[in-house]
Amino acid sequence: MGKNTGWIVGGAAAVILALWLLPFWLFVVLLIGIPVAGYLMLDPSQRRRLRGRRNRQIGQ
Repeated sequence: MGKNTGWIVGGAAAVILALWLLPFWLFVVLLIGIPVAGYLMLDPSQRRRLRGRRNRQIGQ
């Protein structure tokens, strides 16, 4: 197993548990809201670096 396999399994388990326990609309809000909030918390220079990295990976 790789280093990140435990994180992936734990994340998948958390998503399944949240889908089972929370109302669907709240689950969707959390699923979309958490990454958006994380992106908005970045500095402008960090956002620029992230956008540049994403564009390089697409074009390679």
